[in-house]
Amino acid sequence: MTKFLFTILMLVTFIPSHANAFCGFYVAKADAGLFNEASKVVMSREGERTVMTMVNDFKGDTKDFAIVIPVPTVIKKSQVNIGDIKIIDHLDAYTAPRLVEYFDSDPCQQIYMEMDMAAGNAPMAMKSRRVEESARALGVTIEESFSVGEYDILILSAKESDGLNKWLNQEGYKLPKGAEKVLKSYIKQDMKFFVAKVNLDKFESSGYTYLRPLQVAYESPKFMLPVRLGTLNAKGPQDLLLFTLTKTGRVEPTNYRTTKIPTGDNIPLFVADEFGEFYKAMFDTAVKKEKMKTVMLEYAWDMAWCDPCAADPIPAKDLRKMGVWWLNQEHGKPGRPVPMNRRIMPPQGGPVNAFVTRMHIRYTADSFPEDIMLQVTEDRENFQGRYVMQHPFKGKAQCEAAGSYYDGLKPRFDKEAKTLANLTGWDVNDIRRKMAKNGQSSNIKDDIKNEPWWENMWNQ
Repeated sequence: MTKFLFTILMLVTFIPSHANAFCGFYVAKADAGLFNEASKVVMSREGERTVMTMVNDFKGDTKDFAIVIPVPTVIKKSQVNIGDIKIIDHLDAYTAPRLVEYFDSDPCQQIYMEMDMAAGNAPMAMKSRRVEESARALGVTIEESFSVGEYDILILSAKESDGLNKWLNQEGYKLPKGAEKVLKSYIKQDMKFFVAKVNLDKFESSGYTYLRPLQVAYESPKFMLPVRLGTLNAKGPQDLLLFTLTKTGRVEPTNYRTTKIPTGDNIPLFVADEFGEFYKAMFDTAVKKEKMKTVMLEYAWDMAWCDPCAADPIPAKDLRKMGVWWLNQEHGKPGRPVPMNRRIMPPQGGPVNAFVTRMHIRYTADSFPEDIMLQVTEDRENFQGRYVMQHPFKGKAQCEAAGSYYDGLKPRFDKEAKTLANLTGWDVNDIRRKMAKNGQSSNIKDDIKNEPWWENMWNQ
C-alpha cells in the first residue's frame, strides 16, 4: 500500500493505502519544516476576488495523486496556474515565529547600547464520450476539462451526492467512508468540485522531482477554506498553515475562535540550540489548552515593514504571483505610519499595500466539524510570535548599580525557567540544569568575581 502524507488539509487525497534594548538580532525561526505533516495554503483576497495557492507536499507514487476541492464557482483553464514553491517557502520563513537575542549592557553605564545585526493543451483521456455519458447518467456534469502543467483537471457539478460518490469511485477516485454525507452538504450549497490528477507523461518530461503548487483564481462572495473532506481519511490531527494576503487588514475565522500564540516571553539561553523542540512543545501545549478548537494566530503584519525580519522582504513581483493582483493597479501605502528607525525598504517593484496573516490550525474531524469561514477585517494591529533571549552582562562592573543588577539576575533566571516550563510542559529542574550550563547560574555574581584578573584584560 502506498504510504503518503495528507499534505493539503483542505482537500482529500484519493488513494488506497533585561536590558533596555528594543532591537535585537534574529536567531532562529519556526517554519513549517518543524511539523511533519504541515500543509500550506495561501489565499489572497480583495473584494470578492480570491486567489488560492495550494502546496502539494505529496509523498508517494505520483500516479496515485489526486485531489478534490470544493469551489464556489465553475473554474476555467485561464483561472488555474502553476505556482512557485520557493515563493511560498519565502512567505513561510518571513512570517515564521522567531527567536531574538539581546545583550545586557554594563550596568555602570548610563547609555545602553542596542545590539542589532542580521544574524497543456492536450485533450484529457477523461474527456472521452464514455466518461461524459457515465457522469451524466449519475447526475454529474463535467463543466470544464483541461490540463495545466503536470495536472489534468476537471470541474464537476452534481445533482446528488450518491451519484457523484459513485462516479468518482468508478473512475478510480477511492473516496473514504463518510464522503457522501460531506459531498451532499457541498452540493446543497451549489458548490462545484475541482478535481486534479497528475499527468504522468507531462510530469516526467517537466524535469521536476516534486509536484508544484496549484493556484486557482475565482470571484465569489464566499470566503472559506473547506477542510472537512481532508479529515475523512486522516489518521490523526493535522496541521495547516494558512497565509492570507489582503489590502485591508487581518483575516479571521467567523465560526471558530482565534487565539494568539504566547509571545514576548523571555526564555533561557539554551533554547537557541533547541528552538525547534521548544516551539513544537509550546505549540502543543497551547493547542491542548484550547482543546484543539481554535485557530492559532502566529503572525499579522503590514508587509511594508518588519521588526525584526525573519527573512528578506518579499518582492512585490512575488506577491503578485501569489495573487496580490491589486499591486498592478496602485501604489500602495502602509495602513499606519512606520517609525523611521524600523522602516525597511519596500520590496522590489515599488511600495507594498498588503497585509499578511499567518494562522496555524491543528485539527481533527471532531474538533473542526465545519469548514472554516473567513472574513477580512480592518484590524491592522501588528502581531508576531517572538521569543527573547537576554544575555547577562559578563564583564566586571564595580559601582552601586552593579550590585542591584547582579542581585536581580537570580529572580530573573528563576522566572525564565518557570516561564519555559509553563509554555512547554518541560521539567523545571531539567531547565535549571541546562541554564546553569549556559551561564545562567544563580551564582553568576560569584563566578564573575572569581575570574582571574587577566581574563578580560587583552580585550579592553
